[in-house]
Formats: sequence, structure tokens, C-alpha cells
Amino acid sequence: MSDTHDVVNQAPARVDVNEYTSHPALVDAVGVYGGSWATDALTEAGALVGRADFQRDAELANTIPPTLHTHDRWGNRVDEIEFHPAYHRVIGDAIARGAHTSCWSEPRAGAHVARAAMFMQFGQIEPGHACPVSMTHAVVPSLRTDPVLAEQWLGRVFSRDYRHELDGPKTSAIFGMAMTEKQGGSDVRANTTRAVEQADGSYLITGHKWFCSAPQSDAFLVLAKTPGGVTCFVVPRVLPDGTRNVFRIQRLKDKLGNKSNASSEVEFENTVGHRLGDEGAGVRTIIEMVNQTRLDCVLGSAAGMRQSVAEAAWHVRHRSAFGAVLVDQPAMTAVIADLQLEAEAAVWTGIRLAAAYDDDSAESTAFRRLATAVGKYWVCKRGPGHAYEALECLGGNGYCENGFPLARRYREQPVMAVWEGSGNVIALDVLRAMMRDPASVEALDGEFEKALGVHRAYDLHVERTRKLVAAAAADPAAAPALARRLTESMAIALQGSVLIREAPAAVSDGFVAARIADPGHLYGVLGTDLDLGALVDRA
Repeated sequence: MSDTHDVVNQAPARVDVNEYTSHPALVDAVGVYGGSWATDALTEAGALVGRADFQRDAELANTIPPTLHTHDRWGNRVDEIEFHPAYHRVIGDAIARGAHTSCWSEPRAGAHVARAAMFMQFGQIEPGHACPVSMTHAVVPSLRTDPVLAEQWLGRVFSRDYRHELDGPKTSAIFGMAMTEKQGGSDVRANTTRAVEQADGSYLITGHKWFCSAPQSDAFLVLAKTPGGVTCFVVPRVLPDGTRNVFRIQRLKDKLGNKSNASSEVEFENTVGHRLGDEGAGVRTIIEMVNQTRLDCVLGSAAGMRQSVAEAAWHVRHRSAFGAVLVDQPAMTAVIADLQLEAEAAVWTGIRLAAAYDDDSAESTAFRRLATAVGKYWVCKRGPGHAYEALECLGGNGYCENGFPLARRYREQPVMAVWEGSGNVIALDVLRAMMRDPASVEALDGEFEKALGVHRAYDLHVERTRKLVAAAAADPAAAPALARRLTESMAIALQGSVLIREAPAAVSDGFVAARIADPGHLYGVLGTDLDLGALVDRA
């Protein structure tokens, strides 16, 4: 390489690895929860996203982020977002493989599980594009509340023919969302955007949105006030006559991470919208979309954990220090094993939640109503700390941006905890779900019940969790002070139940020992009585 030294003892790039077949937790969970029929498609996608050129596209999409063009060269308002072609290649590949709406367009047993696994593989390598993919997936239940709008949009939403141009004939559509405003944030009832009904049944919307996700999309779900209250609308970017709807992009958000994804502030002025659901029922109409995107936050965080521990394990298997390969040194073995435990718990939880959307029985519907929020709170909050610990396994290389993905992942993970409700919002939503729907509490407790009698520590944790549930029910006024503790306790009980019943013993034993029997430590303090080698192998 030079006259001064040779380059040795550096881990090669982790490329040309099949990200599905090399991910035992995902393969196992997909099999357990009814998605094995999709193995060929998932394996093909795993090979694609593991390729060096795909990973290079992921890097380019983030290092050359989207640019806003408010006007064309002649001064006409255009409000267009320019992306690096790599971004379009990434999202085009994801759409082509049904990472957005395959579970809706091709329903069958395990369809939500298979779609979740596909979504996770693409999000593992490039998470920014997953925002519009997720919203396009999540809009389907809301659109189905209106037969006319469903007829107009669902065929395009189901299409796998991605085209990013707004103008011209299109057979496909990507959806975004615009809910929150400057003055209210998650308190959407404080919104000031207003909508006025017209003679033809459409509405003209005027106001602003502080966060509009994926403003390059073909249409959006938008909340605005009508005489009946907060109402949901479908707002297209292009009107039926081919002209642009009024959709003024004020600026793109300069975010900590999620750089490839264009998040924006927008203004409406007599913007055409079509009511979705009844006037005043906007929150109820859009909530199913929110629930679906909350599930995708869990899946995205879990995918990020997989990337983090896989990159860390790869590095320590290929680098030596102090006379031994890093992974064989006991301190590092314990760290990788512990990171894998966290990733396993997240992956299994995400796929278990996805499976609940494959089952529309009363019990499963009640379960997912509460468990999705519980999982979203906990898994997404665990993401940033996990990414940091994995980054540290690479030493100084982990802190560098040039070609190493973990610094990007570290900046990415917090968005999952913030998006669709940050910690307090989710914890309070958990309380509301419990109070309004006691069947959801019974369904989640039934999940805990299935794993009792195997580990004494888990049984005691469930007992403590049930006491917290009872305390919240007994004094609703005081319950918000318990909200975070209760949500965390239920989340750990849920993860423990899934792992005890379905995961290999090395995983379930490790989880109970490190997250329930003796919790609260930083990564890397697992007991030597656990099968750390098996955990490292699964990383």
C-alpha cells in the first residue's frame, strides 16, 4: 500500500452476505408465525440488500440528502424534492418486493408476518426510505373506511411499479401524512388548520403542518378542523385535471438522522381535500394508520438492532488484539452475546405483533390494540443505547462515517422512539387503551399466562406486572404517574413470554437472567453460566 506500512488486521466490508439466511432470529420467527411460504422471496431480498452496490446506494442516499426546489427557473412554484438516484433505486426495490402493501393486496395466512420480514430487511440497510413505505402500508385500513376513496386509491397503493415523478400518468401511489402543527405537536386537537366544504363535496383546506412526512408523495392523510371537529382528509398532490394541488413546502427539516428521508413543513391555502370518515372523527379515522406505523417503528428499531449487532459481530470476528481474535476474548464475547439478546427480543416481539394482524379474531384484535403500543414504547427506546454499544465494538472505526454504517445507525435509532408518539404519549396511550378496552388487558395477560411455570423469575415479574395493572385500574387519576413503569413492565413480560415459548433455550434463558432476574446493567455483564457461544453464533 505504501512505503511506510502494510494494511493488516482490518475487518473486510460486510457485503455479499444474505441478510435473511444469515439472520436466524428472523428466520425462526417467520417460521413460527406462519410466514415460511415466503422463504424464497425473503431469501432473494436478503441477497439483494446484502450486496455491495445496494449498501453503496444506502450510503449515497444519506450522504447526498434530498434537496427542496420551491420554484423552477422561471419563478413558477413547483415544490419538488430532488433525491439522489440511489434513493429511488432503494425504495423502488422495496416496493417491487411488496415491502409496502403485499399483506393487503395478497392476503393469506402469515401475510403480515412475511411483509414485516421484507420491510425489516430493507430497513436494516437503509431506514430513511422506510418512512413512505410504512405510511403507504398503513394508509390501507383508513382508506377502506370510504368505498369511493378506496376505489380511487387502493389499486395504485397496491402497485409494485414505483415511479417518483408527480406528473404524467401513474399506476402507482405513495402516501404520506401531515398531522402535527407548531402549537400542538401530538395534541392534534389544538390544530388550527381548517377545512371548508364545497358544493361538490370536496373541501378547501387552509393552514400549516409542522411535520409533513415524505412530501414527495402522491397523496397524504391530513387532519383539519371542520364545524364538526377534527376531520381526516385525503389530499392529492395532483388534481384530476393534471394541475398541481396547492402544497407549499416551506423547508425540509434538518434532522439528527434519517437524512435520506425528506421531512418538511408545509402550508395549505385553499388546498383540495376529500373527507375520509365523518366530520369530527379524524382521530378515530387516522388511528388505525397510526397503529400500523407504530408497528413499523418496532420493526424498524428491531431491524436497526440487527444491523448493529451483525456489524459488531463481523468486526470482532475479523480483528485481533492482545494476541487473540476479539470475539474469543471473554469480555467481548459477553458484549456481543448481550447485544444479540436485545436484538432477538426485538425481532421476536416485532414478528409476534405482526402475526396478530394476520388474525382478526376478537382476542387477537384486543391483543394488538394494547401490545402494539407497549412494544413500540419499549423496543424503540432500547434502540439508541443498543446502537451505541455496537458502535463501540468497532472502536474508532465505529465513530467514523466514511463507509462504516454504525454511526449512521446511531443517529437513526432515536427517530423510531419519537415518530408516532414519543415516550410519554405512548405510555399514556397504553393507559387509555387499558381503561377503554379491558379486553385488551385480558388478551395481553393471556400472553403472559402462556409462559408461566418455566422460569421462577419470569413468574414473579408477571406477578409484579399484574399488581401494577391493578393499581392503575384502582386509581385512574394517579395512574399517569405509573404509566412508564407499567408499560415497561408489560413490555418485558411480553418479550419474555414470546422468547420462553418460541426461541432457543440460549436466548430465553439469557433474556430471563439478564432482563428480569438481574436487570439494570450495561451490556456485557452476562453470567458465565449462560450459553454465550450460542448467542454469539446467532449474531
